[in-house]
Amino acid sequence: MNKIFEKGGKLYWLHSTIDAFETFLRVPNTVSVKGAHLRDAVDLKRIMIIAVIAVLPAAVFGMWNVGYQHSLALGVGGAHILANFWYGLLKTLPLFVVSYLVGLGIEFASSQIRGEEVNEGYLVSGMLIPLIVPVDVPLWMLAIAVAFSVIFVKEVLGGTGMNIWNPALVARAFLFFSYPNQMSGSEVWIAMRKGETMIDGATGATPITFIGDGIDALTGAGVQYGTSFWTMFWGGIPGSVGETSVIAILLGAAILIFTGVASWKIMASSVAGALFVGFIATATGISDIPCWYHLVMGGFAFGTVFMATDPVTSCQTERGKWIYGFLIGALCIIIRLWNPGYAEGMMLAILLGNTFAPLIDHYVVNGRIARRNKQVKTA
Repeated sequence: MNKIFEKGGKLYWLHSTIDAFETFLRVPNTVSVKGAHLRDAVDLKRIMIIAVIAVLPAAVFGMWNVGYQHSLALGVGGAHILANFWYGLLKTLPLFVVSYLVGLGIEFASSQIRGEEVNEGYLVSGMLIPLIVPVDVPLWMLAIAVAFSVIFVKEVLGGTGMNIWNPALVARAFLFFSYPNQMSGSEVWIAMRKGETMIDGATGATPITFIGDGIDALTGAGVQYGTSFWTMFWGGIPGSVGETSVIAILLGAAILIFTGVASWKIMASSVAGALFVGFIATATGISDIPCWYHLVMGGFAFGTVFMATDPVTSCQTERGKWIYGFLIGALCIIIRLWNPGYAEGMMLAILLGNTFAPLIDHYVVNGRIARRNKQVKTA
């Protein structure tokens, strides 16, 4: 780094910003001063980049799907793949621009004020936020939600690694509770046709809207897209940008699990919790929708893979991860079935899981200590 930006230099007050740009694409030339117990090439930057790469399949598919739903509404079933993707890209690109400009702007300013290095934590949050909101959300609303999340969930609590709740989900929750007309939880933007007139930016129902009406209403929904299990699995349905294709999400899950960035235990237990509650609901006659349908509807898959596994806000103990994931999956289905005001459920389930994660770890650790003390006394 130029000496004028180092301590004692004229522009030292810009040290954090210059350092962030210099180290964005390369490893800083700093080494341990004292002996280190463990040397590893994996650092925060690499973990964040892997997470961004993992979410790319869902993002790319989501962009194409926005254009695909538009083509269905126009009756242009044979629209070219690239044409659909280009249309979706133009619709979603402003969301990413606003998310990163506002979020990173606050991160840089906060680091400059505190005189600390700029952390890479927002690289993932900035990518996730546009993927979990309706594509037509007003940009000024998104900017306010991002600012609220970064300031009060990250910076006030100490920055990256100190937040209690997932910043991306808090941004969505802020939009949902502050602007419910734009964030109904079960309806999103979809290009629709009214008679012979094209309506651009109308609100259309997603498959999850029909949960309360049963399987017949779901599979027989008179909408322009299919509502079969397979259609919802591959993603040919409207929804938030990154949440529709389970196949694309599973590709991201494979990357996260293979690299060790995310816990497969949280993913597996979340699925188990959802299936458990869903099975009980069908067995007792509360709902006739098969429990496995819940895994491909709404934001369950996306939340399980990319949000619930956040290493900062999830449980740290191995047993705690099983409990934490099961709790999230179960709460998601409970909210879907018993809360008609918010049919989605995954957002609130994960935020509740984040809240109780430290408590779960506390009891897991204390239980382990108690068992060891008992073994020592009986030895």
